[in-house]
Amino acid sequence: MNTRRGIRRVTRRLTRRDFLKGCAAVTLVGARGPAGPTRRPAPAGPPLLDAASVPKYVAALPVPAVMPAAPTGDGSLDRYVIGVRRFRQQILPPGAPPTTVFGYGSAPHRGTFAVPGRTIEARVDRPVQVTWVNELVDRWGDHVPHLLPVDPTLHWANPPGGPPGRDGRPAFAATPGPYRGPVPVVTHLHGGHSPDDSDGYPEAWFLAAGDTPAGYAREGSRYAGFAAAFEGRTGVAWYTGSAVNRYGNDQHPGTLWYHDHTLGVTRLNVYAGMAGFYLLRGGPADLPSGVLPGPAPGAGAGDPAGTRCHEIPIVIQDRTFTADGSLHYPGSRAAGGYGGPYVPRTDVPPIWVPEFFGAAMTANGRTWPLLEVERRRYRFRFLNGCNARVLALGIAGSPVARPVRSALPFWQIGADGAFLPAPVALDRLLLAPAERADVVVDFTCVPPGTPLYLVNEGPDGPYRGETAAPPADPATTGQVLKFLVRPASGRDLSVPPDQLELPQAARLGPAVRTRRLALLEQSSAVRGAGPVTTLLGEAAGRGWAARKWHDPVTENPGVGDVEMWEFHNLTPDAHPIHIHEILFEVVDRTPFHGPARPARPWERGRKDTVIALPREVTRVKAHFDRAGLFVWHCHMLEHEDNEMMRPYRIGGRPREPAREAGRNPGD
Repeated sequence: MNTRRGIRRVTRRLTRRDFLKGCAAVTLVGARGPAGPTRRPAPAGPPLLDAASVPKYVAALPVPAVMPAAPTGDGSLDRYVIGVRRFRQQILPPGAPPTTVFGYGSAPHRGTFAVPGRTIEARVDRPVQVTWVNELVDRWGDHVPHLLPVDPTLHWANPPGGPPGRDGRPAFAATPGPYRGPVPVVTHLHGGHSPDDSDGYPEAWFLAAGDTPAGYAREGSRYAGFAAAFEGRTGVAWYTGSAVNRYGNDQHPGTLWYHDHTLGVTRLNVYAGMAGFYLLRGGPADLPSGVLPGPAPGAGAGDPAGTRCHEIPIVIQDRTFTADGSLHYPGSRAAGGYGGPYVPRTDVPPIWVPEFFGAAMTANGRTWPLLEVERRRYRFRFLNGCNARVLALGIAGSPVARPVRSALPFWQIGADGAFLPAPVALDRLLLAPAERADVVVDFTCVPPGTPLYLVNEGPDGPYRGETAAPPADPATTGQVLKFLVRPASGRDLSVPPDQLELPQAARLGPAVRTRRLALLEQSSAVRGAGPVTTLLGEAAGRGWAARKWHDPVTENPGVGDVEMWEFHNLTPDAHPIHIHEILFEVVDRTPFHGPARPARPWERGRKDTVIALPREVTRVKAHFDRAGLFVWHCHMLEHEDNEMMRPYRIGGRPREPAREAGRNPGD
């Protein structure tokens, strides 16, 4: 299909702990619509679904199929046309109402849209080109509003601000309700190594093609600059309602994923369903076929019934539902117990909450699914796709017994972006949002008919360390999925995990400089209102200078430089820190008052996201090899959307695209 034709066709005084407990509780019990500037009651919405009442393990784990490629081109690269649409999907068990979601699929293939999106299968050193199309319109071609409450008082994409006010923080004379206009999108390949015009920069968003409301901006302030740079580099133009990205795949094989990255609404777009796997294979740093369990899902997979996939990607996400099957996300800051006043009378956002923790667990877009496995080895590629929840996964013989006794170990063989130096046997997988773990689980010695359970011992609130909080509710968020062991249907020729010899990534050389960076939090000027933003900063004398998204770039590595980045966490919570464009080595962690600890065994492969624990300094080392404008940020999505994200630039200014209007964070 011609790409252009395809696009046209689809065109009491609260403490911080009390506040966050309240935010978590309201997602489990009941939040209402957006609150106004006073404590007046908000309109009641549909009642929340009691997560404990949802039947578990009655539906099969969906296995994401492979994304169909576009049948065009000269064979020098793989091309895709991938849209974002609104559709309904059965996430709750059969018999329950379906859920309306936003998700990805192949634009020319209507039946391919799903949450999570289909998997892009890529090969090392073979480029992939994706035309991302915003198709969030109804059957008449009119824009659809967001499924979830958008807080327009944050520093966000802000399409109604027009070109002068987009990508900014608008001013209001009175507390606004949620934004109901067209939905901006832009997709980031998480873990990718590509020019900045293909990174999914948060200000390169775009609306769906069609009649945009008068005065609205159609695209972000960086869109045109990146479009021009991409066309100059490849000869390929972008069209209204779309963006074209090219991924060179000149990196280690690994478990990557794609997801929305729009300024100020990433938490909502990802929660609505905009995420999928991107698996990179091959090259000298991969293992030969047959060494690891397989096969992986093919183009026709999607449900394990009748198939024999022995390599399965699994994204775990927490969600809350209403009784009619809709996704629920807090529609008011009152969710945490503070009923106003809000912006502009105070500094408290009316809708944004510091973190979100859902009441139900999903795996591959299904609540508490069942996976039948044979008595053989399996390769699982786990992704924590939650907004804020840190997972501590184990395999147990009982879904509810606590403390959990491990029934089988995970043999972790890879982290985010590469293999580990050697397999690591673990009873628990600790995964912060956006982290991945490539593991082998050996069911060979488990008797047929045995049930086993993937359970979660991470907390139902902010993570502060492995022993700092009680584990998740064993009846709900403490369970993820059920394995049911069946007899083997054939010989398993894969290598036992303890005998694997994994490819080695070359170690990075000495750092030419060390950057001292800070993770910060700002509380409201209103007593008892709780946090109003999270921030990143840099060393300034003996203290720290807090920086916001619009502030000038302060991190500017030279092309080819190796740098040490130190994350000083001055907040009470752990934060998963993600640096775009590069893979880094985790070096060590040092408590503010204690000795350094080396990276944990499962962190010793190349990574792009690291947990920075509270009151500690976490050090990573990275090689910055390509000039361009990128970002680094906390991957707790509520934090990322409210100032805990910063632009950074590799090399000098010539590669930076123009920002069309508004203050330039590169200046």
